[in-house]
Amino acid sequence: MSKKTLGDQTFVFAKVWSLLFLGGYSLKVLEERIKQDGVVLPGNVLKVNQFLNHQIDPQLMYEIGQEFERLFKDEAVTKILTVEASGIAPAIMAGLVMDVPVVFARKKKPSTLDSDVYAAEVYSYTKKVTNTISVDQKFLSETDRVLVIDDFLANGQAVLGLLEICRQASAHIVGAGVVVEKSFQDGAKLIKERGVRLESLARIASFEDDKVHFVGE
Repeated sequence: MSKKTLGDQTFVFAKVWSLLFLGGYSLKVLEERIKQDGVVLPGNVLKVNQFLNHQIDPQLMYEIGQEFERLFKDEAVTKILTVEASGIAPAIMAGLVMDVPVVFARKKKPSTLDSDVYAAEVYSYTKKVTNTISVDQKFLSETDRVLVIDDFLANGQAVLGLLEICRQASAHIVGAGVVVEKSFQDGAKLIKERGVRLESLARIASFEDDKVHFVGE
C-alpha cells in the first residue's frame, strides 16, 4: 500500500469517526489533514496549499463552515467579515451554512469603491509589508452582529484589523473563528485581551523537529 493511499484512508477514518461519535465535524479531522498534507517551512511557516489556501478541498471547507455554525449558532450572526484572499473560502462556507452575507476587506482599494470606507492597517510578518484593508461603509452598520473569520492566526494582525473595522462601524462583534491557530505566537492572546471570543479549529503548539504538534498532544 502506498504512503498516499494510507494517508487518505487515515483521513477518511478520522472523518467517519468524528461524524459517528462526535455528532459532526471535529478539529481532529482537520489536524489529521494538516499532518497528512501540511509542510513545515523555515521561519515557523506551515504550508497548507494542498487543501486550504491555494488548492481548496471543498468538502473539508464545507465541514469547516458547519463547525463555525455549530460554535456560533446562538449568537444571531448577521454578517461574516474576513479579508482577502485566503479567508474568503472558510468565510463563504460559514456564510452558506449560517445563511448570512459575507463581507471581505480588500487589501487594495479598487477604482469602483467609494471614498466612504472603514479602513485599518495590517502588517504581514510573512511578507514584511503593511497593507491598508478596507470595507465599504454600506456593508457594515451598528445593527450588525459580526463574526470575524480567517484561515490562519499567528501574530493576529489581520484579525485585529478586522476588529478595528467593526469598531469603526459600531458593529457588535460576536467572536472570531480561525481555521488554524499558531498558539505559540501572540495572536490569540492579543485577541482575547480585547474581550473577543476566539474559536480555533486546530491549535498548533510547535513545529519541533519540523513536525506539527498540536495543543493537548
